Amino acid sequence: MTGSNTVTLGMSKSKDGDVGVAIEDYLNRANRPYSAIDVFNNLHKEFGKTAVVRALEDLAENGKIKEKIYGKQKVYFADQSQFPAVDESELKSMDAEINDLTGKLQMSQSTCKQQENELRKIDSSMSTEDAKQRLEQVNQEIQHNQERLTTIKSMTNHVTPQEKERIYANQTKYVKEWKKRKRMTMDIVNAILEGYPKTKKQLFEDVGLETDEEYNVTVPS
Repeated sequence: MTGSNTVTLGMSKSKDGDVGVAIEDYLNRANRPYSAIDVFNNLHKEFGKTAVVRALEDLAENGKIKEKIYGKQKVYFADQSQFPAVDESELKSMDAEINDLTGKLQMSQSTCKQQENELRKIDSSMSTEDAKQRLEQVNQEIQHNQERLTTIKSMTNHVTPQEKERIYANQTKYVKEWKKRKRMTMDIVNAILEGYPKTKKQLFEDVGLETDEEYNVTVPS
């Protein structure tokens, strides 16, 4: 029994050592700050979450990695002292490259968006067969309208410009009189309603007054 326990303990310590080595190697390679849950997920959950948290704390305590606390969040990252110092000009060059790549990315995204819009238009447009059918319908409509136009032009009972002007003048005159009489009628109705004990609708029924609205008629403007 004792031998069995010793083997199990040895395997456990070996596993703990593996997680520490794996985490330190990962943080050095990535050289970015991560939370414990980020490290756990980025290692594809190869180690248990508790083992990852414990290993991160041990590594930070031993000075192999660095730890920063932001509120309730702990962040771990590689010890920067092990990396060579970066020249200022190199940093500026990297910033310029980042800006250039960012601009290219934005242009690519814009181009991609335009192409997606064009693709949607193509998908929503008519097929060749539908276009042919629609063209045939339009041609039939054109032919029908041309026949109507020919018939109208051949008619002898055209209205002369003078007759047309006279009709329009009469319409204006009659509409004006219509509006005038309607206004006078409503003035009388409103005057009666001031001392009338019933509603306007009842008054109309009592005197037999018919309205435009009753017959869905609108006074031309």
